[in-house]
Amino acid sequence: MTTSTDNPTTTQIVGADADTLQKFIFDNAAVRGEFVDISATWREVLSHHQDYPRAVKKLLGEMVAAAALLSANLKFNGSIIMQIHGDGPVRLLVVECDGELRLRATAKLDPEAVIADDALLPAMLNVNGKGRFIITLDPADKMPGQQAYQGIVPLDGDDVATVIENYMLRSEQLDTKLWLAADDGVSRGLLLQKLPYHGGKTEAAPLSQDEALETWNRAVILGSTLKEQELLETGIEVLMQRLFWEETIRVFDPLHPSFNCSCTRDKVGNMLKMLGQPEVDGVLAEFGTVGVNCDFCGQHYEYDKVDCAQLFAIDVPAEVLIPLGDVKH
Repeated sequence: MTTSTDNPTTTQIVGADADTLQKFIFDNAAVRGEFVDISATWREVLSHHQDYPRAVKKLLGEMVAAAALLSANLKFNGSIIMQIHGDGPVRLLVVECDGELRLRATAKLDPEAVIADDALLPAMLNVNGKGRFIITLDPADKMPGQQAYQGIVPLDGDDVATVIENYMLRSEQLDTKLWLAADDGVSRGLLLQKLPYHGGKTEAAPLSQDEALETWNRAVILGSTLKEQELLETGIEVLMQRLFWEETIRVFDPLHPSFNCSCTRDKVGNMLKMLGQPEVDGVLAEFGTVGVNCDFCGQHYEYDKVDCAQLFAIDVPAEVLIPLGDVKH
């Protein structure tokens, strides 16, 4: 494998165990790619959700890797929110990733459900065919009244990678292939994407449409040799060498995803305002305080009668926390 590096003098000091997202592009081909090892972030997510069944951890871990891969290709200042709404024992999976590749994730399960370790996506999220896959692009600098972009499609696929591939083709008209793997301690992924064809050339090279298709098919064939266990056990550099050793690849400066929960007391207060004063007053009357737990990181926020009175005395613009935390004493 022949490689070259864009911006080789740029240096970012990170810890030895830092997560890494490596972008690359095939020279003389219509293909760009990304590898991600987001295992440290994934372990931080799981530290707040240790009771998830193994099959749920696998799905959510794959979504964490996929969210980082998709977010790294976005050319806007904001967050991508990836959700699967299910009609089975798993009701909701959510991963949010901002423009600096800071992620958080959570799941909502039927409290009565018993989920086998080898359960697959359709049995957990699409039992009656009503599951939905949703991607929301939420600009950080949106104007008042501006709505976030949201794409919603049926849950079409037996695994996370296939669901996202179908979404990208249907909603974004982008040929995309994903290989994802996750367990209790590792989350990794590979993304390949066919570059758009404009006026006789692609973004990477002056190729005909037939040549562009041929290079794309070759890259997909090479990627398809990657096995799930191999992805779980092998580092990015080794995988790139192993899969694409015959290709000339240009690599970019690595990016470093991390865990971050954006919950704040102000945002939780805005969520309580959305619930409305009558409901908040009802909780106060019954318990004396209102407690809210963040579904992503478990942070507990407590509001007494004075706090709530001040909250509703001030005109604070409402802002939704996705998903809403549990409101309780």
